[in-house]
Amino acid sequence: MSDYVIPSPLRPSLPIKGTSGRFPVRRIYCIGRNYADHAIEMGHDPEKESPFFFQKNAENIDSSGEFPYPPETNDVHFEVEMIVALKSGGTNLELDEAMQLVFGYGVGLDMTRRDLQGEMKKLGRPWEIGKAFERSAPMGPLVPIDETGQLESGAISLSVDGAVRQNGDLNQMIWKVPEQIAYLSRFYDIAAGDLIMSGTPAGVGPIQKGEIMECCVAGLDPFVVKVV
Repeated sequence: MSDYVIPSPLRPSLPIKGTSGRFPVRRIYCIGRNYADHAIEMGHDPEKESPFFFQKNAENIDSSGEFPYPPETNDVHFEVEMIVALKSGGTNLELDEAMQLVFGYGVGLDMTRRDLQGEMKKLGRPWEIGKAFERSAPMGPLVPIDETGQLESGAISLSVDGAVRQNGDLNQMIWKVPEQIAYLSRFYDIAAGDLIMSGTPAGVGPIQKGEIMECCVAGLDPFVVKVV
């Protein structure tokens, strides 16, 4: 018998490739402007400084392969990212400890209501309305690191209806995965179930209803999402 006064919401989770298991999701940390060419296209200096992160909600995850075009916007952008899933956590971690926390990797999208995000930037307000809306985090199945090895280099790309729009390499990250994990652990109690969206290369742009996005990260299966 539960003491909750309303039905307890289901915990968001991601499938694990090739198994019936599910990965329970606790938090989603997203690093901003982590590829130099993307920083430049967004009007910023890519010189390596302290990283910054924002969050999406775990409930924003969707693995259905469909992305419903969201309300109150006319400018929704795609951003392909490699997902890093953590199996354990800690605080004030050293770089050489960071990769011990990694469960595996996935392919995902940081869908963005760019017009609303832009309005918030101008006003100096938080970005959630542009970043953390319903089904704004499409993600494919996770693959354990034991199967992939450590993904440090290799192509990351996104095509729309077969035309390549984003094309980069994981080795172009300004802040590498161990650095992201160690940095986050200075400010948060990172824990099992946390996801890190590790940044997007240049080429982000608008998407329309009916278009199909194919998201690829070397070493992982492509993740295909249709805008509906």
